[in-house]
Amino acid sequence: MSKNKLNKIKHPIENHKTASWANIETLKPESCVPIPNELEVENAKRWVEENEK
Repeated sequence: MSKNKLNKIKHPIENHKTASWANIETLKPESCVPIPNELEVENAKRWVEENEK
């Protein structure tokens, strides 16, 4: 991508407020990987199944 095109991007492409890791329940001790709560896992699974191509 050219520098001009990169400079014109002003808004994020994804909406991270609705991501499954938005509501973190716990963190893995060593790796600090966020574990979402059960509701967010179900929402993410439903979204994937509905948007399957």
